[in-house]
Amino acid sequence: MPEILEFTVPDSFHGKQAKFFLRGYCRLSARMITRLKREKDGILMNGKFLRTIDPVEAGALVTLKLPSEESEFVTPTEGLPDIVYEDGFLLAVNKPPFMPVHPVKQYQTDTLANHVTFYMKEKGERYVFRAHNRLDRNTSGLVLIAKDKYTVNCLKGNTQKRYTAIVHGEMSGSGTIKEPIGLLEDSKIRRHVLKNGSPAITHYEVLKAKNDISVLELWLETGKTHQIRCHLSHLGHPLLGDDLYGGKRDLIDRHALHCGEMSFIHPVTGKKIILKAKIPEDMERIIKAIYTDT
Repeated sequence: MPEILEFTVPDSFHGKQAKFFLRGYCRLSARMITRLKREKDGILMNGKFLRTIDPVEAGALVTLKLPSEESEFVTPTEGLPDIVYEDGFLLAVNKPPFMPVHPVKQYQTDTLANHVTFYMKEKGERYVFRAHNRLDRNTSGLVLIAKDKYTVNCLKGNTQKRYTAIVHGEMSGSGTIKEPIGLLEDSKIRRHVLKNGSPAITHYEVLKAKNDISVLELWLETGKTHQIRCHLSHLGHPLLGDDLYGGKRDLIDRHALHCGEMSFIHPVTGKKIILKAKIPEDMERIIKAIYTDT
């Protein structure tokens, strides 16, 4: 994990108190600022101690010393993750299907967190496993991991993800599903469209439709649990393999959903990052058959 962050004060913040610069420009949370104030040399301007009530100067270099962190207790499990991108602040991996992101009661060692912890220790790094986005165990694709609290806080509301899905039935065109989602009364897992549920918006475009199967690209405005699965089932086009929401498992033994693209503005460098993850073999086999079958 990087220990030092540096920011040059822009003209627009000249003369303003440091707390406004730290919140408005550096995008630090109030909690992080409090922690930095407790750190020796936690907040400096041109190498000198800076209080949050002091004014900042245009062109000055503000240096932040991030608090060191111990990794949370996750058992390292040998097996290198499929790394798509990495720098000193972020790690992105292509999660395979059938792997949970975090350890849970029935899965304690073979999770993404376990494998990333092993990889981290092999590199001699030390950070808490913080997954910015979470995928269901059976959903494959991109998971973005922040190596410090500052980075994960800046990523909030700053990522766009696109999914590939294979559904039952032949669809056409594109559209938006704008239906609220809530839990079924008799279930702790399954969601359904519910008048008083949480707002949920899903956009989709049909890429190919043939033989009573469609391939879709989807992107979300909201990130509710099971949103894609629930919305597509509501349309009458459940995911292949998603027996919880009405899909059949004759062609694939998990729900056919993959997070294949993610884009965001890097919290530290300010550069736009676009990541892509290859579709796993089980979905690729079905898609190829649809495109080649005459």
